[in-house]
Amino acid sequence: MDYIIYFAITIGILVFIHEFGHFAAAKLSGMRVDVFAIGFGKRLFGWNKKSGFSFGELPKDFDGEGKTDYRLSLLPLGGYVKIAGMIDESMDTSFAEKEPQPYEFRAKPLWAKVFVITAGVFMNLMLAWVIFWGANFFQGKPTTPTTTIGYVQPESSADSAGFKTDDKIISVNGKAVSNWEQLRADIFVNTLGENLTVKVLRDGKEVNLSINRKLIPDDESKGMFLVPKGVRPAIGEVLKDSPAAIAGLKTGDILLSLNDTALYTPKQMIGIISTHANVPLPIELLRGKDTLSLTVTPAKDGKIGAMLGEVFTGTTTMHTYGFFESIYLGWKDIEKITILTFQMMGKVFTGNIEVGKAFGGPIKIAQIAVKSADSGISSFLYFLALLSLSLAILNIMPFPVLDGGHLVMILIEGITKKEIPIKIKMAIQNTGLVLLLLLMAFIIYNDIISL
Repeated sequence: MDYIIYFAITIGILVFIHEFGHFAAAKLSGMRVDVFAIGFGKRLFGWNKKSGFSFGELPKDFDGEGKTDYRLSLLPLGGYVKIAGMIDESMDTSFAEKEPQPYEFRAKPLWAKVFVITAGVFMNLMLAWVIFWGANFFQGKPTTPTTTIGYVQPESSADSAGFKTDDKIISVNGKAVSNWEQLRADIFVNTLGENLTVKVLRDGKEVNLSINRKLIPDDESKGMFLVPKGVRPAIGEVLKDSPAAIAGLKTGDILLSLNDTALYTPKQMIGIISTHANVPLPIELLRGKDTLSLTVTPAKDGKIGAMLGEVFTGTTTMHTYGFFESIYLGWKDIEKITILTFQMMGKVFTGNIEVGKAFGGPIKIAQIAVKSADSGISSFLYFLALLSLSLAILNIMPFPVLDGGHLVMILIEGITKKEIPIKIKMAIQNTGLVLLLLLMAFIIYNDIISL
């Protein structure tokens, strides 16, 4: 249910912002807007000034006389604005046999058509920019000034890749790294689909590691590929009368060692606990400024009844920015992500990245939306900004059905001074729609098999 709710919220916001751009631009250009729809297909319910609120489809002979019907439709995978005199997602060509009217799209000058067709992309771009600006201005950007690995799990993918505890990473594919955030981006995002050459400083000597991409997990949060020096497991919620509560463990305790083994990750701690049921284990922890020594005895099921998380005990630098500087940095974030998006598309076409790993459908969107919402409103908004920017980039592509496809036809008509025949436009729209539906089906299929 959470997936459905957050998917609906996420898509609803993005579609509304996008379609409102087309709607507002059309109104400002003197065009008649017959329908403002969230979703495709059968009309579930809606409202217009002529007939008020109603359920189901409008009567076939309904004439809104220029009054927009605001509706929610059956398939929540997009939306559209039906502008009089334009072939769009509604596939309505009833106007073709009539003389162009002053309020129709086809009767307007080139600049007005371009303005209307690009307004949706512009609004998605603005939404992303505003959120990126807000993130820079209100939160700033944290930097963890270390590239030293705190712990490498034996027999893990990081171990197989050749990393060792206390390695200091100097560069990734020839690019120098100076903090953990940059290191994560260069390993998991910027080099997606590529093998890695990582230079590390080990025992005072430089060592080059050649790493096959298959050893790097697709989802960093699942793989726990590398852990920065300073990360420790910590106690979250403690269940009443549990072994953890009996031992005196409290929320916020930072765990240093268990059974005389230094601790660096929750997974490492769980491994020790699960193999020592009913065995008293000495545990050393940090509570505030005090170091304490306790004893915890896992229950017969190999659990202690406490939620585990992780904290970074090292130094983190928070960079804050002014109002106007945040506007500039927000735009730089858009530039960076846009370049990265096109690089990923290029890797998909060259076969270096699988389509399913580069693009996500409704299931993946719902999963990430729930995860980001659980992490807080700022994480959810950042995800929304990324998705909004992705929608803007996708929509401006010169592909039939998308805004970019409409834009190409408009520019061709502007150059040739002739309108493209309705039959050709319909053929292009229908072909594009079929291809888009096939792509969506493929992406949804990849979402399902990756569950």
